Amino acid sequence: MTSEIVVIGGGTAGARLARQLGADARVTVLGEETHAPYNRVLLAEVLAGRYGPEVIALPEVPVRRGVRATAVDRDRRLVHCADGTSVAYDRLVLATGSNPVLPPLRGLGPGLPDGVHPFRTLDDCAALSAAVGPGTRAVVVGGGLLGVSAARALATRGAKVLLAQQGEHLMERQLDTSASALLRAHLEFLGVEVHTECRVRGLRTTADGAVGAVVLADGFALDAEIVVLACGVRPRVGLAVDAGLEVRRGIVVDDELRTSDPYIHAIGDCAEHDGVVHGLAGPALEQADVLASVLRAEGARYTGTRALTRLTLASATSPFDLAAFGDPTPRPGDDVVQLADATRGAYRKVVVRGDRLVGGVLLGDLASVGALARAWEGDEALPDSLPLLHLLTDDGGL
Repeated sequence: MTSEIVVIGGGTAGARLARQLGADARVTVLGEETHAPYNRVLLAEVLAGRYGPEVIALPEVPVRRGVRATAVDRDRRLVHCADGTSVAYDRLVLATGSNPVLPPLRGLGPGLPDGVHPFRTLDDCAALSAAVGPGTRAVVVGGGLLGVSAARALATRGAKVLLAQQGEHLMERQLDTSASALLRAHLEFLGVEVHTECRVRGLRTTADGAVGAVVLADGFALDAEIVVLACGVRPRVGLAVDAGLEVRRGIVVDDELRTSDPYIHAIGDCAEHDGVVHGLAGPALEQADVLASVLRAEGARYTGTRALTRLTLASATSPFDLAAFGDPTPRPGDDVVQLADATRGAYRKVVVRGDRLVGGVLLGDLASVGALARAWEGDEALPDSLPLLHLLTDDGGL
């Protein structure tokens, strides 16, 4: 194994790689956050008050916390840090993750006004938790996975929540229109006011510089004490760009997760493999596992991840689970199997192309998701004798 491995980033991917390499490896993990590594997927549960921050901590690995890498000297193989130190490497791993996208809104300058929050880190979560309470007027901008999670969590805390989504329906990347309608109904049951095809133009601040309203494209102003920006994420590639590595949407890597510099790898949200930037926890973990094998010279290769999206929007009176994989929009000639139970708020749909599952959405009852996910993730051929309707039974028919 390479003698000195430096990992920039103490998040999901970086922490997993350090664990997989083991205690005998000479690994230095540089973590910009002051917290120990944690499961970012569960931040909404912390905001909702269901978990304490300690519950979402990842298995401990040694991390130099609060250390920000500022530059990579590829000729000397050194990482320079903001605290004035430098760390030498034989192999460098960029696990820098992603930054929240801040939309081009009027009133949103280099610094965020008081009351305006991204929702990406444990510090973001703590700031929101301190600001929200029963009756707090909150506007969530963005109706993707992150925005839906934030809106549900704030509603659980008793806030008066309005969710503004520019697109036609919620979670457009994962759900079809029928599933999105059920999701919207559930959020509205929790007290969230949902507006789709609703473009936010800017923010209005009070005399003391705090946010006071969100201004829509038609000029209508929504009173707000808190604004959550949940407009997606962007790969964090600044270090790679400055170091002269090949960067497109993300840091370009090959099947060994190697960048254009043979001594530097990239994994997780910042990495682009075969033209794809995943931005999800599942692919980040798989990439970390593969890279650990690569660094041990075990001949592993990364060929991509077929990721499943899961979301739990639980409440005391109305549990709601969601799972989505692949593309739920059929093409001409595809077979579609769909079951809906409006009374139970349940919905199941799978799309089959030839003998392969290519996408699916399940809401409410997820009993069949395990079998379906395994068939899709493994790209397995469906049995010829299997009636397609059986795919929606509790065991997926498989």
